[in-house]
Amino acid sequence: MNDRAVELLEQYDIEVLRTRKGRGAIVCDTDRGCLILKEYTGNGERARLQNSLLAAVAAGGAVRAESMIPTREGELLVREGDGTAYVLKTWQEGRECNIYDRGECVQAVKLLAKLHESMELPGDTPGLPAPFSPEKEYEKHNREIRKVRKFLKQKGQKQQFEISLLGACDYFLEQALEVTEDWSRYSEAFGGNQSQTGDKISFCHGDYQYHNILMGTGGWFVVNFERCLPDDPVRDLYLLLRKLLEKGNWSVSLGTELLQAYSRERPVSARSRIDLYYRLAYPEKFWKIVNFYYNSGKAWIPGKNQEKLEKLIAQEKEKQHFLNEVFRDVVN
Repeated sequence: MNDRAVELLEQYDIEVLRTRKGRGAIVCDTDRGCLILKEYTGNGERARLQNSLLAAVAAGGAVRAESMIPTREGELLVREGDGTAYVLKTWQEGRECNIYDRGECVQAVKLLAKLHESMELPGDTPGLPAPFSPEKEYEKHNREIRKVRKFLKQKGQKQQFEISLLGACDYFLEQALEVTEDWSRYSEAFGGNQSQTGDKISFCHGDYQYHNILMGTGGWFVVNFERCLPDDPVRDLYLLLRKLLEKGNWSVSLGTELLQAYSRERPVSARSRIDLYYRLAYPEKFWKIVNFYYNSGKAWIPGKNQEKLEKLIAQEKEKQHFLNEVFRDVVN
C-alpha cells in the first residue's frame, strides 16, 4: 500500500497514535481503538450497501464484526489523487481460525449461523444487486471447461500438467453438466433463488473462510464483507464446508458434525439443504484449476497446479461417498 495513503486519515475524526503496515493495509492505533485502512475496489453505492448490512449485524448483537468508519463529511470512501479508493474499518488484532482444530471449525460454523440471523436487509434497500443465480454461474463455468478442453485437444506439444488436465476434463465436465441440469430443473420447480423471504432480503458474507475469522482478546471477530451479496445463506456454509472438507479428505463424521452444529443454531430448510447439496456436488475446484491455468502464462506451469489436480482426483471417491452418505435424503 502506498505510504501516501496515511495522509487520508486526516479526513477522519480520529486521533492517530501509531500506524503500521499490515497485509495490503495500514493498521492504525487510534483514540477509537484499532482501525484498518484498506484499498476498496467497489463504488460508493456498493460501500453504502455493505455499511447497511454491517449495521444490521451490529444491531443483531450476536456476532462481533467489522464496521465502516465515515469521514468527517460522512463519506465511506476516501480517494488518493490517482482515484484509488480506501475504506477505514474497525479491526481486531488476532490469529486466523485454525482449520486443523476440529473444535474451532465447529465454533466457526456456529458463528456463521448466528451471523446469518442478522444478515437481512429490507427489500427496498437502495442499490440492491440482482440475486445470485447458481445455474447461470455454472453454465458459464461449463463453457470455460469446454473451451479449455478444446484448446488442449488442439495444442501440439503438451506439458505433463496439460496431459493430466485434458485426461480429467471429460469426467468433470460430464459431472458439471449433470449437476447444472439437475439444479436448473430443481430451481424451476421450486421458484428460483431463496434470498428473499417476505419483505426481507437474505445476504451472505461472500467469503466466509478461515482468513476472515479472527480470534483475539475479545473473542471471534469477522472481517472482510466486501463480497457480500443476496443469496441463500447456505452459500457461505458451502464455501466453509468445502474448504474444511478438502483439508479433511471429505470426512463424513466431520461434515456431519459441522452441519449439525450449524443447524442447532439456525435450522436448514429442506429446500436449502437441496441447494447446499448441489453446490457441493458441482466440481467447482476443478473449474478453479482450469480457470487459473487458462488465464495464466503457459510457457511455465507451476508444479503446484499438478499437485492440486492430483489431490482433487485422489479425493473424488471420498467426495462422492460423502455426498451419498450425508445427503442420502437428497440423492435418493
